[in-house]
Amino acid sequence: MSESKGSWPLRILIKALLNFAVVWLMATYMDQYFQMTGGFVAVIIIGSLLTLLNMFVRPILDIITLPFKLFATIIAIILVNGVFVQLIHVISQEMNPDLVTLEIFGGLWGWTVVAIVFGVSNWIIKEILHR
Repeated sequence: MSESKGSWPLRILIKALLNFAVVWLMATYMDQYFQMTGGFVAVIIIGSLLTLLNMFVRPILDIITLPFKLFATIIAIILVNGVFVQLIHVISQEMNPDLVTLEIFGGLWGWTVVAIVFGVSNWIIKEILHR
C-alpha cells in the first residue's frame, strides 16, 4: 500500500468515522425514512455494523452480482450505440438520395446487431490506435 493512502488501520478508522457521521446525519435529518433509538451508542453500533459489512460482506456481494453488472453494462453500451446508429440514420435521411441512402432491416433485432457491430468495431479501432 502506498504511503499517500495511509495505513490499513487508519483507513478503517476513517471509514468507520464517516459511517458514524452518515448514520447520525440520516437519523437526524432523514427521520421520515431512517429512525433509530439509542442515541450515541446506537450510532456507534449501526456505524460499526455498516463498516464491518462493507469490509466483509460487500466483496462477496460484488462477486455474486458481477454477472448482473456485466449484463447491465452491455445493455447500456448497446443502447448508446443504438442512439448513434439512429443519429446516422436520421442524418442520412436528410441527405440527397442520389448521394447516400441507409436502411436497417430486421426490426429491433437488426438494429441491435448493427449497434453491436458498430460498437465492437469502434472499440477495436480505439484499441489499435491506442497502442
